[in-house]
Amino acid sequence: MRQHVKISGMTCQACVSSVTEKLISLDEVKDLKIDLAQGDVVLEVSKTLTLEKLTFVLLPNYIPSLETRSLDTVNMEQSPSKLKQLFPLFLIFAYLIAASIFLQKNSFRITDFMIDFMGLFFVVFSLFKFLDYKGFPNAFARYDPLAKRSTFYAKIYPFIETLLGLMLLLRWQLNFAFITTIAILSITTFGVVYTLFDKNKINCACLGTALKLPMTEATLIENVIMLVMAVTMLFYQFG
Repeated sequence: MRQHVKISGMTCQACVSSVTEKLISLDEVKDLKIDLAQGDVVLEVSKTLTLEKLTFVLLPNYIPSLETRSLDTVNMEQSPSKLKQLFPLFLIFAYLIAASIFLQKNSFRITDFMIDFMGLFFVVFSLFKFLDYKGFPNAFARYDPLAKRSTFYAKIYPFIETLLGLMLLLRWQLNFAFITTIAILSITTFGVVYTLFDKNKINCACLGTALKLPMTEATLIENVIMLVMAVTMLFYQFG
């Protein structure tokens, strides 16, 4: 069931990450969604939380208050369509494809196109992760199996993406770059599939936390495309 809570004191994404960490530690909380601008928090709970319990968990930095809102009212609130929410992702992919084609100039080769696309993908996506670097590890750990077990891995993941992107664009140690790509994206893809099947409504951290993208099938397709390219190029290199 859902419970609506107002929380004052949140001023940035770091606050959102802190509040998320505190609330998700409660046994009753299954999932949550935070609207930073309004200070609204919608909790998926096994049983209703008391104001005293919320206050105990959130003080001294954040002050909760309960609002009486019916489930029907929450459901009736209009939310952006999935296509509108994912527009930034589609736009970035369009630019990546255009840039990868441009890099081929007059001698287009599909293999070079795929390597450039993967390189640009990692560089651009890592850039967005650095926009809210402090908030990224917690968001990433909500669905990536390895990041859940290792905070260090979650923290260095944007650096790994940047390094892979540069290796691919510079054509340096390509086989190592392909193998690493397959390894890290396989782990993330497993977490994405599990999240989608479990129907958990969380944001995808593929573009960091600065852009709020819902975890959808588009995230899975994005990972699969990269995996297929990496596997194809690895076989091509050894072939």
